[in-house]
Amino acid sequence: MSEAGAFPVGTAVPRTRQFNDRWLGLVVPVTLLMVWEVAGHYGQLPRYLVRPSVICTSWWGLASSGELFVHIGSSMFRQSLGFTIGASCGVMVGLLAGVLKPVERFYDPLISLIYPVPKVAILPLIFAWFGLGSLSKIVVMTISIFFPTYIAAFYGSRAVNRIHIWSALNAGANRVQVFLRIVIPSALPDIFNGLRIGLALSFVLMVTTELVVSSAGLGFMIARAEETQRFDRMYVAIVTIGVIGFCADRLLLWIRNRFVVGQALSKDIGHG
Repeated sequence: MSEAGAFPVGTAVPRTRQFNDRWLGLVVPVTLLMVWEVAGHYGQLPRYLVRPSVICTSWWGLASSGELFVHIGSSMFRQSLGFTIGASCGVMVGLLAGVLKPVERFYDPLISLIYPVPKVAILPLIFAWFGLGSLSKIVVMTISIFFPTYIAAFYGSRAVNRIHIWSALNAGANRVQVFLRIVIPSALPDIFNGLRIGLALSFVLMVTTELVVSSAGLGFMIARAEETQRFDRMYVAIVTIGVIGFCADRLLLWIRNRFVVGQALSKDIGHG
């Protein structure tokens, strides 16, 4: 039996195997960092490619002074609000559209018309309507995140097994109970997929809007560092965004794994 087939589908992979696979995934990035550091030490890198050790030193200096956390707080305030409002509205409207034809008929042409338009293209209009402060950036993120979460919730609710709905109705459940206890739990796997897409999109738009106009934030740090040729500070902001985004995604996955195990398994069985 080949190594790929050593563990049949549905069986748990040994912890030792999981541990080794995770460490193997670090070999390439660690090797690249070592080559990067050595090449920079011997002056073989362009000026804009700062050594990892210099980036770490700059990160520690900015963190110790508190400046880095000021920018993190400003960015995360906008990102968290934009993501929360956009995702909440997208999920609620998507679920309703999946079970109510009038809601679907109202939103379907709007989604088809507006979704393909890059939201960054309407930034000048957003700035004109809501000003250049945090509100305009939150509005852009809210609008952009609404679409992927709406689509995920809509198709998640439409994919609910009709037998479960009919069984609940025959058992005496009303439509509200069916919606709360069957439709929403069954749609959770798709909803969380949409939330992950929206989460990543919120970080992209957070940086994009702050690059355009801002007086604080990680995107502002990048723009300011480019103007002053402080490439070490630029890399500090980029690495910080990556670390925060990674932690946020892991947290969302942790929440998903606590709520969606049964639903995901039932869907896999239904499609198997």
